[in-house]
Amino acid sequence: MTKNLSAIAKKVVQIEILSLKKLKSCFGKPFSKALELISKCNGKLILAGIGKSGLISRKISATLSSTGTPSFFLQPSEALHGDLGQITRQDILLILSYSGETEELKGILQYANRFAIKVIGVASKKNSMLLKASNIKIILPKVKEAGVDGLLPTASTTMQLAFGDALAVALMHKKNFSKDKFKLFHPSGALGKKLISVKDIMLSGKKIPLINENRKMKEALVLMSKKSLGCIVATSSNNYVSGFISDGDLRRKSKNNLMQKRVKDLMTKTPIFISENLLAAKALHIMNKKKITNLIVASERDCNKKNKNFKAKGIVHIHTLLSKGIQ
Repeated sequence: MTKNLSAIAKKVVQIEILSLKKLKSCFGKPFSKALELISKCNGKLILAGIGKSGLISRKISATLSSTGTPSFFLQPSEALHGDLGQITRQDILLILSYSGETEELKGILQYANRFAIKVIGVASKKNSMLLKASNIKIILPKVKEAGVDGLLPTASTTMQLAFGDALAVALMHKKNFSKDKFKLFHPSGALGKKLISVKDIMLSGKKIPLINENRKMKEALVLMSKKSLGCIVATSSNNYVSGFISDGDLRRKSKNNLMQKRVKDLMTKTPIFISENLLAAKALHIMNKKKITNLIVASERDCNKKNKNFKAKGIVHIHTLLSKGIQ
């Protein structure tokens, strides 16, 4: 008889969904106490577990470290051969074991209890060895595993992983972990690129092609050529931005007596400007939509007030965005 493998796969997912629904009951007082304890930790949060729980613990540790909670994974068996020295009295242990009876955890638990190192235990058996030795006891619901005869850790490890994600996100909120801090820990890769803001890559100071609106276009063209951005930013007498000229504007407008005209005669008087805190990807979207290659950058305050009298904090060019891999 041919088995319906698609139906089996769907059943696995359904069983794991049910385990996640049961997990909602775990976020009570013990979870709140764990958050409080971890947030006040002066050392590191050390994750430990054996087998599949160990693999999940590694992932949770990595997630915590990247979201503002210093953490590392300690393999319990290796800990008994010298690695216990990595644990200090300022640290906290977060130990995962679905049964709570994993024999390899005894050594690390005895060490923690001996030196009064705080332990947060996460297991499904209330009177298990792990929870008896823990200062904070988080009891996971007992769930049906999705594998053949319930032998393979599936629903239980999905539940542990979701628990770790919930812990990490809750700690992010408790610590007011910001987007800028997240970016600091993810300078490379796709995440880093998504979080790059305009102020990270804009040209500022003397690199901005600023010129007074009353200057002759002859001077403006020299400046445009010198700055190599294909534009100039016009300013009024008090240094507020009053207009913008791109090389495209020059091609579209009359060439008659161009050199004798003043900047204000040719400039666009309502230039598009963006906040320095805008994500670089959004700046690129604006450029593509408006079919332009440069954007003037203003302060967040001026943008929020839609202030017409603002000073240029910078300028961002489409080539800079593309060279940084912004999409």
